[in-house]
Amino acid sequence: MVRLFMATKFLNITVICFLGLALAGCDKARPVKTPPPAEERVEPERPPETDPRTLASLQLTGQGRRLLETGQSDQAIRVLEQAVNLDPDNGQNYYYLAEAWLMKGVTSEAKEFNELAEIHLKEDNAWMKRVARQANRIVEIEK
Repeated sequence: MVRLFMATKFLNITVICFLGLALAGCDKARPVKTPPPAEERVEPERPPETDPRTLASLQLTGQGRRLLETGQSDQAIRVLEQAVNLDPDNGQNYYYLAEAWLMKGVTSEAKEFNELAEIHLKEDNAWMKRVARQANRIVEIEK
């Protein structure tokens, strides 16, 4: 009885294995796609606007600008300094920091940030006009 059971079990396993091998050969051959070598792979560059640090800085810039519009210069300075830390190349942050210091009446700080805004915004004519007007206001207040 045990022999019959073992023989049946062996036969079942053999049939299952045979069917599995036979059916595996029925599948169409599929080409295997291999990735190109590392030197041929070109990873897409992330545009700067999708960089998380840049995005966070831009959000803080907007928040700082809104704080300035409501006359909250101290809070605006804190927020805009965070924006500068995240993206030191964004000249708009320096412009708005100069505005915040002008609002507080501290022209020495306003002048420094205005000069930084000029350095970082020199390629943008519209912003350079704003920076120049701001510089003129600083000079007028210093007199």
